[in-house]
Amino acid sequence: MNRPATPQPAAASAPLSGVALWAQICTEARAAIQTEPLLGALIHGGLLHHDNLQSALAYRFALKLNSGEMSEQLLREIADSAYAQRPELVSAAEADLRAVYERDPATHRMIQPLLFFKGFQALQAYRIGHWLWTEGRRDMAYFVQMRCSEAFGVDIHPAARVGQGVMMDHAHSIVIGETAVVGDNVSMLHSVTLGGTGKADGDRHPKIGNGVLIGAGAKVLGNITVGRCSRIAAGSVVLQDVPPCKTVAGVPAQLVGDAGCTDPAFAMDHLIEVTGIEGEDGG
Repeated sequence: MNRPATPQPAAASAPLSGVALWAQICTEARAAIQTEPLLGALIHGGLLHHDNLQSALAYRFALKLNSGEMSEQLLREIADSAYAQRPELVSAAEADLRAVYERDPATHRMIQPLLFFKGFQALQAYRIGHWLWTEGRRDMAYFVQMRCSEAFGVDIHPAARVGQGVMMDHAHSIVIGETAVVGDNVSMLHSVTLGGTGKADGDRHPKIGNGVLIGAGAKVLGNITVGRCSRIAAGSVVLQDVPPCKTVAGVPAQLVGDAGCTDPAFAMDHLIEVTGIEGEDGG
């Protein structure tokens, strides 16, 4: 993967976080303004005007989700309260940011997800909605869910539990149901659904293990478990449990082999080795 000659984070063995990560973001932001002065106001307002990542995240949340029904100021106050009371939300955002940078070959700088990628921004909005839900402010959590769906095309129920280091690439039309659980370091592409199978109440949505890779358009339905470090092929409909470290594909999905590597969510390899499809003449 070729990256431009812009300042880059430290090696994966020592991932940037906290003050160091924010310094890297600000360095990239200043360089971006030099390259594209017309974005100066956007970059200053979204990044350089802030003292830390949580302030920038709160600003972005309020800017993107405000409407005639809820002002930017009120949403900013909600986000500021969330980050003040739950510092782990900032740590999760840092892990999500690193996940996008490390796994998406279209991401060359840390500032890209913060400013431009709706998958990252929708995930941070969900995290605030989930905080509201756990605080008993469920109607406000539903409002955040609604606005996130309207603004980003991503619909995550605020009761769902999503780990950190999650990447939602492109993210359009992702749906995650109320009782779904998504582990740490999961990667999923657009049009993924983690849904139910009918009108049954209770625990009815999938449980996705750590390190799972879910391909574009995959549907995982029902209260089933997808084991850690497994792969779900694009377009698959998964209706049964998936063992750890395996690959499933098809409609309905069937086991087609091992995961192919120890960390499929990091490798982002969606190819499945298929044999026997050539004609008898070898063509």
